[in-house]
Amino acid sequence: MLLFAGTLSFSAANAQQDVQFSQYMFNGLYINPAYAGYREQWNVNVFYRTQWQGFPGAPKTFSAAADGTVNGDRIGLGLQVINDQLGIQKNTALYGSYAYRIPLDESGERTLAVGIGAGFLQQRLNLSALDPANQNDPLLLSAKKTSFMPDARAGIYYNSERLFAGVSADNLITNAFQKGDGLKTYLPVKPHLYFTFGGLLPLSEEVLLKPSLLVKEDFAGPTSVDLNAFFLISQKLWLGGAYRTAVLNRDNIDNNVTRSGAWVAMAEIFISSKLRLGYAYDQTINGTGANSYTTHEFSLGYFFEKRKARMLSPRYF
Repeated sequence: MLLFAGTLSFSAANAQQDVQFSQYMFNGLYINPAYAGYREQWNVNVFYRTQWQGFPGAPKTFSAAADGTVNGDRIGLGLQVINDQLGIQKNTALYGSYAYRIPLDESGERTLAVGIGAGFLQQRLNLSALDPANQNDPLLLSAKKTSFMPDARAGIYYNSERLFAGVSADNLITNAFQKGDGLKTYLPVKPHLYFTFGGLLPLSEEVLLKPSLLVKEDFAGPTSVDLNAFFLISQKLWLGGAYRTAVLNRDNIDNNVTRSGAWVAMAEIFISSKLRLGYAYDQTINGTGANSYTTHEFSLGYFFEKRKARMLSPRYF
């Protein structure tokens, strides 16, 4: 019934896509373990995303993450859990992250971090939710209902007061533990590579501009690119948006298949120095049936006070 993601976007039918969050730029731990401890302040972030709201079996994703530093801010630690549901498929993942942070100047404003992450992925199939047309599929019916697999991540993250850049990869070992049954046939897990880059441009004393780029490669479908731009107003309100598209098509995908595309409007407000709220509105624009359904994403962040504040300015990335 609802193994349908490829019908609504330009993605490979034989690859399991990682969860996509529009507000990832407010906590890079979701895509890069080397981001752990970047803020040098313990914090907790929660995301909830309901994609293509109103479409039967559409994706719904919940994620929570916490990270901070120890050992004089030289080591970053992080923990995150993700629960993703798409039709008859449910995935739950848990990761711990470790980042070794190398100061590149005496002030500590320029840092290079090398990070690794480890955890597990649980895949589940609810075959009772299949429609009658799929009830006789022998490969699905013989598939394992639940599967546990270990996973590993790695990344590098650089930041200064005005620039950041990162490279990371996940699903590095999962595929080797996925056995050749229905789960691997329908829900293969393949490595993903991420590249991020961005900066901060002061426009006035009250307004800062933050442009950024995310490139996502899954080595099966087309390369995904996010172009983002945000304005920080009076250190309290982020307003901006993003454009998401696909480039570098694969030979195994027909050129007539509609490419994925979406625009995103986002806002994040700092209720206090400890609490922030965020919202993102996604609209698909690829000319398929997905255009009739909207996506909503909510985020909540809480920051714990730090006893010794070494930073001279807030962490914007």
